[in-house]
Amino acid sequence: MIAASRRISIAIGVLFAGVRPAGAHIVSLRLGDFYEGALHPLTDLQDLILWISLGVLAGSLGAARGRWLVLVFPVGLLTGLLSAHVLGTFAGGPAVNACMTLLVGLLLAAALRIPTLLLCTMAFVLAVTRGAANAGDLVPQTDRLLFAAGLAGVGYAVITLVMALTVTFRETGSPMAWHGIAIRALGGWIAAVGMMMTGLSLAS
Repeated sequence: MIAASRRISIAIGVLFAGVRPAGAHIVSLRLGDFYEGALHPLTDLQDLILWISLGVLAGSLGAARGRWLVLVFPVGLLTGLLSAHVLGTFAGGPAVNACMTLLVGLLLAAALRIPTLLLCTMAFVLAVTRGAANAGDLVPQTDRLLFAAGLAGVGYAVITLVMALTVTFRETGSPMAWHGIAIRALGGWIAAVGMMMTGLSLAS
């Protein structure tokens, strides 16, 4: 028994002694320019609040109106990214983002049925400002085409998923059910956040 255990120990030792490093490595420490474009807005609280708020607003208006944002929002992000690259300016700022958050929150809280054209215009302007803002951290070595593809892809995914979840949640009950009240309450919280952001941006 002891001899067998000794032979097993020797065999394991020889096996591990012959192991060499696999030489595996991460393709890019920054996860690649595509993934950088996709992950960058998800690490920014302003992007998260505005994108989710807009998706909820579009979903609360119904699929027929909100579906246009599936195209309008990514195009707006690309437009903002391109304008920042060509013009060298970054649209928007803390005050603009805060006012947009406040506006979207108030529209949700009031349950206003805004026209599709107005919704698309708001979404496009918001997307342009956030697309330009996301261009602020680009370095000369960044592949802008891959970054833009990642940014547009995550914008499409977030808006589509949030809008779809809101539409599903909204249509599971009657108009007088608690589902609509919950969406309006969420709008009130978003408006409160926007108001605080506006105050902080004006005070700074």
